[in-house]
Amino acid sequence: MIRLCQDIYSFDLDEALAAVHPQRRRQALRYRLERDQRLCIAAYRLLQESLCLDYGIDEGPPELIYDNHGKPLLRSHPEIHFSLSHCRDAAAIAIGDEPVGIDIENLDQYSEAVAQQVMSASEMKLILASPRPAREFIRLWTMKESLYKLTGDDNGGDIVHMLDDARMAYRFTTLDYPEGYLLTVCQAAAASPLHADGLNA
Repeated sequence: MIRLCQDIYSFDLDEALAAVHPQRRRQALRYRLERDQRLCIAAYRLLQESLCLDYGIDEGPPELIYDNHGKPLLRSHPEIHFSLSHCRDAAAIAIGDEPVGIDIENLDQYSEAVAQQVMSASEMKLILASPRPAREFIRLWTMKESLYKLTGDDNGGDIVHMLDDARMAYRFTTLDYPEGYLLTVCQAAAASPLHADGLNA
């Protein structure tokens, strides 16, 4: 399942901080800006909501542990796979029974100079040929980020070419939102597709 929190000011921050696991509270409070604290908590609340709705798990605030690549896992339910992400205005989760990665980004102003540093020649052709180069750049960028969040492998630091051999082994699902952001979910090609809650995936 894919879920999104598009209104990070819809909850009382102090109450939300008190209700999460102390580990997540400490993580949120490391951020100086309230918006970043809210994004951190909103992503965690999506995890709690998904555990309750999709798995019937409501046993208190979940504790996260991290693998060698920094990927979060549920201490009490490591068989449930999830990935969290947030951009400037929204938080997102992908959760299921198989490994998954998600990335959400704002559709900000496009810079060809930046794109040249992180995209391959074939990807730059797609960007430059697109009627919406900013959208195409973010689509490709979220593909790379979601793949990294799934595998923990940054292709030896070569982000430029990390999608070269990935399209046969992995499936990428991209969703656009009129509020000005885009997200991509990465799964193994053989995995069951995830659906977006209340949206057409």
